Amino acid sequence: MVIKKLVRGLSALSLALVPLLSAPAAQAAPTAEVTTLADAVGLVQATQDDRAGYTRSSFKHWNSGEDTSGGCNTRNEVLISEAVVAPTVETGCKLTGGTWISYYDGQEVTSARALDIDHMVPLAEAWDSGASTWTAARREAYANDQEAHTSLVAVTARTNRADQDPADWMPPSPDAQCRYVGEWVATKLRWQLTADTRELETLKAYADGPCEDTAVRYTPAA
Repeated sequence: MVIKKLVRGLSALSLALVPLLSAPAAQAAPTAEVTTLADAVGLVQATQDDRAGYTRSSFKHWNSGEDTSGGCNTRNEVLISEAVVAPTVETGCKLTGGTWISYYDGQEVTSARALDIDHMVPLAEAWDSGASTWTAARREAYANDQEAHTSLVAVTARTNRADQDPADWMPPSPDAQCRYVGEWVATKLRWQLTADTRELETLKAYADGPCEDTAVRYTPAA
């Protein structure tokens, strides 16, 4: 009798363990990577740019944002999150008041309409660097990426450069340049984008020179 009870107990324990053993493991969320700028630049794959077939409409933006019930699109959500003095959000997500600091040039801005939301790595540059092979859904996710605070930035319209990489354009404020290079590389690594030879040479020059102490933090995009 004792033996039978022991067998039944072991059988019940085995059955209880079956769901645990057979259940699929939960997918781990991507972990943040932190490295030096020099090491981060070394992780960016080198290829030649190819803009063939690019159109801005290939990247759907702005979409309904992270809070789809709030009535604000991605552009306005970024403006709200980056304001140093919060704007008033009126019906239809109209923003009034508020203050922003455009870090590219250090300018204080008090009108949301005077700001552009800049893609840290411009859409055309992303296309050149690998996004041409993505699905439309992934390009939309890239164009509206708020999960990484470095992907989209509110800046004065005059500093929103047109589709240039650091080999051809840098923020006019010297104090902003190391931050800019670090965030550029972080975005490239987050989205597994490549870089051409001139771009990599420029990034290496900053990494080995004035920005050698800059840290790069990124989380690979899902």
